[in-house]
Amino acid sequence: MTTTIRYPSTVQTVITTFETSPGDCQDLLDALTEAYDQFISKQPGFIAAGLHVNDAQTRIANYSQWQRRDDFQAMLRSDEMRERNRQLSALCRSFEPVLYDVAATFG
Repeated sequence: MTTTIRYPSTVQTVITTFETSPGDCQDLLDALTEAYDQFISKQPGFIAAGLHVNDAQTRIANYSQWQRRDDFQAMLRSDEMRERNRQLSALCRSFEPVLYDVAATFG
């Protein structure tokens, strides 16, 4: 499945921003890519995701879509994701996943 943004939407959108440094950006991107390849993308309710890096390599934004809010929350509560989040925390100053509903689309 691919990421499609539609309004109205029945899917749950999660946008996570990571604040990092240029020296850790690639390592953080690699860890996130591995987490998606090996674990997150295989979880029930996962639809699609994208990783975005700013030019200064100080921020990574992650956009993901899930069938239901509960699917995302169950993935976060899993032992494997809790361990991965501890590893991700070591590569950034902060990160915060926020759940959103699509309010409008354009284009």
